[in-house]
Amino acid sequence: MPTEADPSGLNDFKNEGRDVEEMRRRHTEFNVELRKAKKKDHLLKRRNLEVDDDEPLSPLQEQIRMAAANMTIEDIVNGINSGDENKEITATHAAREILSRERNPPIDILIDANVVPKLVEFLSRVSDPDLQFDSGWALTNIASGTSGHTKAVVSAGAVAGFISLLGSPHPVLTEQAVWALGNIAGDGPELRDHVTEQGIIKPLLTLIQPDTSATLLRNVTWTLSNLCRYKNPPPSVPAVRQFLPALANLIHNNDEEILADACWALSYLADGPNERIQEVVDAGVVPRLIALLDHTEVSVISPTLRTIGNIVSGSEAQTDFVLAAGVCPLLAKLLEHSKISITKDAAWTVSNIAVGNSVQIQALITNNVIPPLVEVLANGDFKCQMEAAWAITNITLGGNVEQIALLWQFGAIAPLCNLLEAMEPKTILVVLDGLANILAAAEKMGELEKVFLQVEECGGLDSIEDLQSHDNVEISHKSLAMQIFM
Repeated sequence: MPTEADPSGLNDFKNEGRDVEEMRRRHTEFNVELRKAKKKDHLLKRRNLEVDDDEPLSPLQEQIRMAAANMTIEDIVNGINSGDENKEITATHAAREILSRERNPPIDILIDANVVPKLVEFLSRVSDPDLQFDSGWALTNIASGTSGHTKAVVSAGAVAGFISLLGSPHPVLTEQAVWALGNIAGDGPELRDHVTEQGIIKPLLTLIQPDTSATLLRNVTWTLSNLCRYKNPPPSVPAVRQFLPALANLIHNNDEEILADACWALSYLADGPNERIQEVVDAGVVPRLIALLDHTEVSVISPTLRTIGNIVSGSEAQTDFVLAAGVCPLLAKLLEHSKISITKDAAWTVSNIAVGNSVQIQALITNNVIPPLVEVLANGDFKCQMEAAWAITNITLGGNVEQIALLWQFGAIAPLCNLLEAMEPKTILVVLDGLANILAAAEKMGELEKVFLQVEECGGLDSIEDLQSHDNVEISHKSLAMQIFM
């Protein structure tokens, strides 16, 4: 008999005692690969590549360029370490150019020659902004290499030097400093925190002004996103609370690159425990993020969807906030997107909503999210199908019998059964859970025979019987347990 706490009587069949939190945990593990792929989508480090189109800071720059053109590595090293100002200027310019032009720049050679501390020293030569610019450019490219290269720049004291340049009267120096600091912060959580502790936040955020050039603002936003990146450990809460108002402002910009990087930053900040998610929600960004889901560019949609997906992986109240802001119609639309990665993330986001309560599941139903979800389950790329299977199974966990009945009415049975042929054990387990819960709901509604016939007609019964002898003990056990419906 159904109990008062479980009016549907389905808990006996819900993943054999696994609760919603357990399903959420398993789903998080299931998406480690997806998160890693997303990190690759957003560049951690950047190199300066152009060397011919910059405007010199003084009339002497062209003369310096010509003198530097034929210098060897040995000449460069000797010039930088010479103590002669003219030689330092020429050699530093040559270093900047060779680090930019070469396909495999001689970073190790220059580090081993101990020129990095001298280049850092040149950052403070306020009497010679050309030298500051060339040394900053060279250091930026060195810091864009491996972690060892980046740490060599940091160990020489470059972070403080670059932060001081954020207030330079020369815009090109400011931009170079922002670029370099972004490269350093993008190396990992240790250097991210080092850059933060050295005092980057206030001067960096001061650069976000209505009259800031688009180029500088793009670099500021990208650097800010690297300061928000990484979760083991995440950025400090005081730092996050300074970042969020700036990000809330930046996501209203119309520049696609700025929008993308600002949304990536928010996605990193929302990828954590509920307390971290709440900081993002309290920043007031959710309505704008939902509007951005309707953007025309994938580069903007992708991080925006990732942020929303992370928020709805939080508490029921956080999910309710996103639902109330009108996310469901846009998720239904994105499930039909031509870009596979968007479809996959949309299904993942739906699954995070579906792991909630029956009211939240009803929001998905009312806003016609289920039909395109079932279409993804039936005809999508395999990784999209896996995410859709999670969403369907989560609905069978938190939904009432009437909501679960809609799944077979919308045609979910056959595509679920088809996924029983998958090679991925976790996918098979998720599908078996979903099918067991659907059959349990059908039994409660007196429609078990009709639904069981659907399973049989699409070959699901044969697949379940074959899985009873599967090498995976859990799969075998679940398949055998389904005999109660046969």
